[in-house]
Amino acid sequence: MKAFGKILGLGLLGLLLIIVALGFALTHLFDPNDYKDEIRQLARDKAHVELTLNGDIGWSLFPWLGLELHDASIATLNAPKSPFADLQMLGLSVRVLPLLRREVQMSDVRVEGLNLILTRDEQGHGNWEDFGKPLPASAEGKTPAPGDTQGTENSDQRSGTASADRPVKLDIDSLTVNNARVQYTDARSGVSYNAESIQLSTGAVHEGASIPLKASAFISASQPNIKARTELAGELRLDRALKRYSFEDMRLSGETSGEPTGGKTVTFAAQGQLLLDQAANVASWNGLKLSANQLRALGELNLRELDKTPQLSGGLSIAQFDLRTFLDGIGHPLPATQDPAAFGKLELVTRLQGTPASIALEDLSVKLDSSTLTGRVAIEDFARQALRLQLKGDSFDADRYLPAKSEEAKGATAARKAQVQQQEASAVAGAGSTPLPDAPTQGAWSTDKLLPVDRLRALDLQADLSFGSLTLDKLPIGNARLTANGQGGLLTLQTLRGDLYNGTFEAKGTVDVRPAVPQLGVNTRIQRVPVEHFIKTDDKNKTPPVKGLLTLSSDLTATGNSQKALVDTLNGTANFTINDGVLVNANLEQQLCQAIATLNRKSLSGEPRGKDTPFQELRGSVVIRNGVASNPDLKVRIPGLTVNGHGDVDLRVLGMDYNVGVIVEGDQRAMPDPACQVNERYVGVEVPLRCRGPLELGAKACRLDKDGMGKVAAKLAGNRLKDKIDEKLDEKLGDKVSPELKDALKGLFKR
Repeated sequence: MKAFGKILGLGLLGLLLIIVALGFALTHLFDPNDYKDEIRQLARDKAHVELTLNGDIGWSLFPWLGLELHDASIATLNAPKSPFADLQMLGLSVRVLPLLRREVQMSDVRVEGLNLILTRDEQGHGNWEDFGKPLPASAEGKTPAPGDTQGTENSDQRSGTASADRPVKLDIDSLTVNNARVQYTDARSGVSYNAESIQLSTGAVHEGASIPLKASAFISASQPNIKARTELAGELRLDRALKRYSFEDMRLSGETSGEPTGGKTVTFAAQGQLLLDQAANVASWNGLKLSANQLRALGELNLRELDKTPQLSGGLSIAQFDLRTFLDGIGHPLPATQDPAAFGKLELVTRLQGTPASIALEDLSVKLDSSTLTGRVAIEDFARQALRLQLKGDSFDADRYLPAKSEEAKGATAARKAQVQQQEASAVAGAGSTPLPDAPTQGAWSTDKLLPVDRLRALDLQADLSFGSLTLDKLPIGNARLTANGQGGLLTLQTLRGDLYNGTFEAKGTVDVRPAVPQLGVNTRIQRVPVEHFIKTDDKNKTPPVKGLLTLSSDLTATGNSQKALVDTLNGTANFTINDGVLVNANLEQQLCQAIATLNRKSLSGEPRGKDTPFQELRGSVVIRNGVASNPDLKVRIPGLTVNGHGDVDLRVLGMDYNVGVIVEGDQRAMPDPACQVNERYVGVEVPLRCRGPLELGAKACRLDKDGMGKVAAKLAGNRLKDKIDEKLDEKLGDKVSPELKDALKGLFKR
């Protein structure tokens, strides 16, 4: 028995030596380079590819089946002269015995200088789509026999089923790819993409185990022109049986530049845990960290129903950053705003929901500069730009974010301001002895473009905004509410309302950008709001010319896309009332006393007392035609006075030209100025005033109408003559004639 075991051992040793000797003989005496043509033909027949072997083939047989290919390329049978892949060297080795168990155990796999060229022709056909496909039967001069196709399909199905039942098990010590390149070109769209200097290295590749991975590449695109350097690292885990794939501790970083960033370089990075579960049709990105220049974001993303319409959910938090600096750094600078510090601070927290066609920021909390807004922002359809806004804010100063004035607009404003100051310096409100100010000629409005017409035409908008305090055109609107919608180029302001200086404000309107020239319409309702807040200037030291509580209703239309164009085409009607008001720095009583003294042919002996003229009510209606507002029925109630007026306000230059008639009672003080006393013949006489000049001057632009005063004096002289005749008739006739005859005689002198 012992001798038998010895003989068996020697036999096995001899067999092993024979196998080793055969392997040595095959690998050293048999040269595969001598059979390149047979190998190429085998590739055509079995793999249906065109294999070109320009370099040497190196190989080993046992216990590793090793292979090295140098300077090789591969093409489809349809285009054998146009290889879509070539490489400088491919080196790999496989253990022989595990192959019998459908297990692939490899040592290190190395790929050097891989060049993959993918093209899509004018008809949309990709050169890779024919890879592994045989030539059509007609091309080979063969006609498949009936049933052959079906048999082939059944055979393929059987082999496919067998393959599915017995998946190949992968076991690779490492994979290394150096200096690879992938190029994609679409002839129909003209777009091309390139990935160059691709470096890829992995640790051991085992099913169900973490695979360390590192990769880097330079990526470029033609439309738009963009370049990027990228680096990727992490641990890849594959479980094909469970259809579960994960990328743990993923770290992507790099930098990019090109047309989308205005030529500026943007540094970016991303981290997190990626998971794809095809069995459950879900994917996730947990521990998400994103950065782009100074922007930093945290969150998580989840996708479900991958086999249907994918549904996105998750959360996102962006730390405070300077939005203006960030956008400038990625080549999309914000336009200059009235406040240069606007958009300096932005941070947000939100919950995400979306589909391939939409995205919604739910439970949104945004801090923008000194404002906090909460609510919802959504794009319900990317193709239609369907924007939905539901936001509530504590306070928001909209003026800070309006476009800054251009240099041209600033120059026009400065020129008009200088003209007004010059006229104001010469306008003395006292006795009114100076000439009337000239009518202003400088335009008061900017020609800067107001509306982004192209964007508004494509916008589909529904907005519902509310603010505890909203500053708009320097007016603080409390409890403000704004609702608006827009579609197809027609924007409708359903309402903008709120509290304003203890009064109320409401506006409705439309903006129609469908025509070449935008058309605007607006209705406003103002209830008991201090009027001085509407007419104050940028000069804080300058007092508004009139004060009081304004009640206004208006219905206006205009066309154009600048302040000047809108004012030049402004048309409509308005009704206004100002209660409990004051004409500031305008001693109207003094000017009226001057008029009475002129009629009395006397001079005022006292000095002007008050600077202002209070009034109980000022009201009227306005018809506006092409920027000129006509007011035919101005009425002012002043204690002791009745004021009527009519005239125009040229909104284009903010100038006025009014004729005002004042019926006075005279100096009602206990010790009146003797020159300003009203006797009976002045009762009911209307003293004419003329007001002309910049609107900012208010009543300081009013003077006695000398021509009108002459007519009043003539009328008073006639009345005085009549009174003297009546006195003489009474003296002469006495009681000698009847009263009826006496009145008839007096009537003769009236004619």
